[in-house]
Amino acid sequence: MRKNISVEFTNERIIPSGGLAVVGAILGKSDFVKRCNRMKIDCNHPQRQIKNGDIMLTYIGMQCMGKPSFDAVREMDDDPDFYKDALGVCYAIPSAETLRQRLDLVGGSMRRRILDENIHMLKSNGVAPSKLPCGYAPIDMDVSPFDNSKTCKEGVSRTYKGCDGYAPMFAYIGREGCLADLELREGKRRSQKGAPEFLKETIGVCRRLTDEPLLFRLDSGNDSAENIGILMENGCHFIIKRNLRKESE
Repeated sequence: MRKNISVEFTNERIIPSGGLAVVGAILGKSDFVKRCNRMKIDCNHPQRQIKNGDIMLTYIGMQCMGKPSFDAVREMDDDPDFYKDALGVCYAIPSAETLRQRLDLVGGSMRRRILDENIHMLKSNGVAPSKLPCGYAPIDMDVSPFDNSKTCKEGVSRTYKGCDGYAPMFAYIGREGCLADLELREGKRRSQKGAPEFLKETIGVCRRLTDEPLLFRLDSGNDSAENIGILMENGCHFIIKRNLRKESE
């Protein structure tokens, strides 16, 4: 049976990124932007009237829309007032050049603050990682290669998946899969390289998110005596897939 299609014309603005208002509201409940503005970086950066907080808010909004490319910020020029109001940007949406240069100056100096803010955001909004029927809070930790082929970005190299890109390591907690920790890594980097330090950091983050016993689930790339030792020393439970290639016959 054919159904009639009704087309209605309107003068109202239809904005596909309306969900950014929720992102801005959540970030507005914290002091994250104020702490960003107090950061001391090179005073010779362009457009000094645009504070670090506006830079971070803009890029977080782009990430939430799945558009990490700096050039994608130009899409916000179509309706700058909406994006400013939705994200809580004080002065102006930065240009792609300003965004790139300022984030280069910030570098990895804010990683610890962002991790702390992520914990605060989850807890202040009542997000409690759910546990398994056995009573453990699951943490899934693994490398997930990105395909950044045909780009010249710093750190892009051949991943074990056979493509050129990055190989970041993620750690998700709870049955919902809330992001607890993240580390950007070069594509050519082995899964286990730097994993012990990341594991220790992740344990600390997860302890702040839940009082439930922790169950780490790792792939064979992290089948390591060092990882097992760290987990046991910290009283964590674990399931690690065996890496048969590391075992002698």
